[in-house]
Amino acid sequence: MGHYVEVESGVKVFVEDIGIGQPVVFIHGWPLNNKSFEMQISEVVQAGFRYIGIDLRGYGKSDKPWSGYDYTTQAADVKAVVDHLGLEQIVLAGFSMGGPIAIRYLTKYGTKGVDKLLLMGAAAPLFTQRDDFNIGMQPAEVDDIIAQIQKDRPAFLAQFADMFFEQEKSEEFLKWFQQLGLEAAAHSTIHSAIALRDEDLRDELAGISLPTAIFHGQKDQICPYELGEELERQIPNAYLVPFADSGHGINGDEPDKFNEELVRFLKGATGPKTD
Repeated sequence: MGHYVEVESGVKVFVEDIGIGQPVVFIHGWPLNNKSFEMQISEVVQAGFRYIGIDLRGYGKSDKPWSGYDYTTQAADVKAVVDHLGLEQIVLAGFSMGGPIAIRYLTKYGTKGVDKLLLMGAAAPLFTQRDDFNIGMQPAEVDDIIAQIQKDRPAFLAQFADMFFEQEKSEEFLKWFQQLGLEAAAHSTIHSAIALRDEDLRDELAGISLPTAIFHGQKDQICPYELGEELERQIPNAYLVPFADSGHGINGDEPDKFNEELVRFLKGATGPKTD
């Protein structure tokens, strides 16, 4: 079933809520929405868990206010959903931009009510390079993306879909993926790109005490694999699952392995499956 939850006065976000059991709160990436996890819903529910898929403000079916696209506000929106639905012992599962939002949630609200953390192709601890951090895009490359969105957003999203996946996809799949991005507002997409460009979570990792799994594609052109290695180094109780044949869209590139590792983690695995 779908819920609308008012996260602040006049701003409602859409939440997909399917199944029963321990809630797994999925936080999608830029510029998508919770539909990007459609290949996970059946697996999660059949394994005895409750799928909670949030469309972040500005995306999917949620309201699209002008402001509030920084990680702190987005994390507050997630907290409002958790509180409204009375969710307990949640698994926080953040993909791409959803990764830093999940980390900021823990920084801001602590681990009360949170059982574990899953970071998937996470844009953390930084999405862009700094003088003392050489992984990821240059800030100027994000500025160029913003300019492309302002000029021709549909064309940019088509190009982005090609960068997103390593494995060949059908034309229909790529059109569907592009449509997910078009469901967002242009201003939301741009304001979130600014957050991705500017925000820094390096000081927020050492305090994460939860069991943490990090899923990352080794051929990721958007959030390089080195980011996953950095997260594993800095989060005390984390393990890294490499996806050798995946780009950024690991759940689309290697869906069987992704779903298997997802369910293993939800059921208590403390390391990747060994062949």
